[in-house]
Amino acid sequence: MEGNVYTLGINAAYHDCSATLVRDGEVLAAAEEERFTRIKHGKRPVPFSTWQLPFHAIDYCLKEAGIQLSDVDHVAYSYNPWLLLGERKGDETITLPLEPSAHKTSDWMSPWDPLFLSSIVNAPRQLASGAPHHIRKRFQGVQHDGPFKWHFVEHHLAHEASAFLAAPFEECAVLTMDGRGENATTSYGHYQDRRYRRLKQVNLPHSLGLLYEMVTDYLGFLHSSDEYKVMALASYGKPVFAAQFHEILQYRGDGDYEVRPAKWAELFGPSRERGSEFTQHHMNIASSLQIVLEETVLKMVHWLHEQTGAENLAMAGGVALNCVMNARVRDRGPFKKVWVQPASGDSGTSLGAAMWIDGQQRGMSKRSWQMNHAFLGPAYGDDEIEEFLKQAKLSYRRADDLSAEVAELLMQNKVIGWFQGRMEFGPRALGARSILASPLDPSMQQRLNTIKDREDFRPVAPVVLEEEAANWFVDGNISPFMVFVYDVRKDCEDKIPAVRHVDGTARIQTINRSQNAAYYDLLKAFAERSGVPVLINTSFNTRGEPVVCNPRDAVESFCTTPLDALAIGSFIVQKP
Repeated sequence: MEGNVYTLGINAAYHDCSATLVRDGEVLAAAEEERFTRIKHGKRPVPFSTWQLPFHAIDYCLKEAGIQLSDVDHVAYSYNPWLLLGERKGDETITLPLEPSAHKTSDWMSPWDPLFLSSIVNAPRQLASGAPHHIRKRFQGVQHDGPFKWHFVEHHLAHEASAFLAAPFEECAVLTMDGRGENATTSYGHYQDRRYRRLKQVNLPHSLGLLYEMVTDYLGFLHSSDEYKVMALASYGKPVFAAQFHEILQYRGDGDYEVRPAKWAELFGPSRERGSEFTQHHMNIASSLQIVLEETVLKMVHWLHEQTGAENLAMAGGVALNCVMNARVRDRGPFKKVWVQPASGDSGTSLGAAMWIDGQQRGMSKRSWQMNHAFLGPAYGDDEIEEFLKQAKLSYRRADDLSAEVAELLMQNKVIGWFQGRMEFGPRALGARSILASPLDPSMQQRLNTIKDREDFRPVAPVVLEEEAANWFVDGNISPFMVFVYDVRKDCEDKIPAVRHVDGTARIQTINRSQNAAYYDLLKAFAERSGVPVLINTSFNTRGEPVVCNPRDAVESFCTTPLDALAIGSFIVQKP
C-alpha cells in the first residue's frame, strides 16, 4: 500500500448519510448508511441526530479496499461548522435551553443549533471511539487527531466537487441547488484548467430546495424525503397558481432570486392530511410549483452561461434530482451538454468532499477518474448467496443461461426481483438492486405500484439499450443515471404503454455492456423475444424501506411481496 493515498469522505450533517473511499483520485467504494441499517435516509434531518456517523457505510468502504481506518490518510467531512462558529476555537462551551423545542426559531436559526454544531465539531472523536461493537475492529488504532488528517469541507463545495470532478468534462459551468448548507443554498462556479472558481452563491433564507420542501409538507408528504412524489403529482395538474408562486419565488437577475414567506393555508386552503385523497387542487399546486421552479432555473443557467461561456454544465444538490427540471435545462438551456451527479442529494457530498481533498493533496492537475457508472457498493458472490438460500430453506435453481431464463419469465408477465453485482450509489436503482417487468402490458404500472405499496399516480421508469434509445425516445441519448426525462416517440407509445407517464414522458436509463453485462444481456434477450429493447426498472424495495443491499434483504423483500421470481446471482427463486 506504500505510495497510495486514501481519502475517506463522510456525509452526516443532515440526511442521506454516506461514506466514500478514494485512492489516488479513483473512487473505490461509496454507499449510503441506510442500506446497512435499513433506516430510510439513514436518519431524519433533525439537529440532535448530527452525532450519528455512517459507521456501517465506512466499514464497508474500508473492507472493499482491504484496509483499516488507521490506513486512511485524510478524512473529509462534508460540512464546515467553523463557517457558522467563526473564530471560537478556544471557546469550549455551548449554551442550550433545557427544552430547546419550546423555544421559537427565527432567521433560520434553531435553539438546537449549538448542539448540532457541537456534534459536528466532535465528529473526529466520535469516529475514533464511537463505532458499534460488532464492527469496531476495523476502527481500532486511531485517535481523534490521527493518524489521519481531518478536513471540514464546505457543504456546497462538496456538492460542486461531486459534479465537476465526476463529470466527463475538462471544462464546465457548475450549478448546485439544495435546501441549505452552512449558509449557501445555491452556488455557481466554473471548472477550467483543472481549477475551480466559485462565481456566486445564494444564501439563506432564499432556497429553492426549502421552498420545494415546504410545499411537499403542505401536500401531506414527508419533507426532505418525498419531494420526488410532488414532481410526479405535478404532471396531473395545471399551473393555475403560477402567479402566486411567482410572487413567492422571484428571480432578481444576475443569478439572484428571492423566496418570500408564504402562508400556505391562506393561499391554498387547509393542508392535505397524509393518507387523504389527492384532489385536482393538490395536483394544480404541485404543477404550479414545478413550472415556476423550471422557469426560474432556466433564467439562472442562462446567466451562468453568460458568465462562463462554457459549453458544458455539471449539476448537483438535491434539487438536481428533479429530472423534469433537468430535461428543461437540457432542452431549453444554452449548454450543449448537461451532466447531473446521480447521487445529487446529500449522499453525494461524501464523494465530493473526498474527491476535493484528494485533489488538493495530490494536485488538481492529476485526474484519472470519471463517473461512468454508479455501481460502487457491495457485491455478493454465488457461494455466499447459495449458503443463505439454503439457510432460508428456499427452493431455487442455478440458471444455465440467466438472461435467457429471466427473459422468458418477463415474457410471461412475471415481475422479477433482480439482484446482481455491486449495489448502486445514490437514490436510483440502476440494474443492480432492481425490480424488473415487461413494459408491454399497460396495467403493469398499477400492478407494480400495488406490489410496492406506492401511490397510484407514481410512474415507473424504463431502461433501454443505449444503442436503441433514439429509436424509442425523442432525441434519446446516453443517460445512464435516470436523471432526465424524454418524450416517448409517438410510434412507440402503444408498444411500451407501462412506462409512458401521463405527460408523455419517461425517466429513462440507458445501458451498455461495459457498465453492467448481466443487465445488458437480459435486455438483449428480452428484445430478441419481444422486439422491444426496453424493460421497466424500479427500485427493489417497498414503501418506506431502503433499497435492498444484501441477500437477506432481497429474500425478505421477495418473500413478503407479490414478486413472482428472484434472480439473485446465478440463481432463480420462484414462488409456487
